[in-house]
Amino acid sequence: MIKRHVAIALSVIITALSFGLPVTARGQSTAGVEKIRAKVQTLYASKDSQVEVKFRDRTKVKGYIGSVEPVSFTLRDPKDGTSQSIAYSEVESITQASGGISTKTLLILGGVAAGAVTTWLIVKPAVCDGGAQTRGAC
Repeated sequence: MIKRHVAIALSVIITALSFGLPVTARGQSTAGVEKIRAKVQTLYASKDSQVEVKFRDRTKVKGYIGSVEPVSFTLRDPKDGTSQSIAYSEVESITQASGGISTKTLLILGGVAAGAVTTWLIVKPAVCDGGAQTRGAC
């Protein structure tokens, strides 16, 4: 009976450890490295565009491409200006960073729109005097 409980506990521990351990990194083929290198050189041509680099370990970094070398490229951080060298074999994908509207901008525009609607709902009845006047926006 005790052997059965020990066997079950041991199998549960081994299963839990197998899910908890990190997966080993797989190598990238030469064709994949060449594809990344070509994409980096294409994005390097437009120096003013910000890029987003996704690494093989699924982390992401944004910045500007500073220089391109045969084995690596340099990425410059837009905030503090520091540069880091990145090997092509470490990169999963590289894309031009989206220049979309930030959440802060959307909140500001929403606040302005809400203020305009509220002002219209409060000012119009006061100015139009309940519909008695027929000039202007009434």
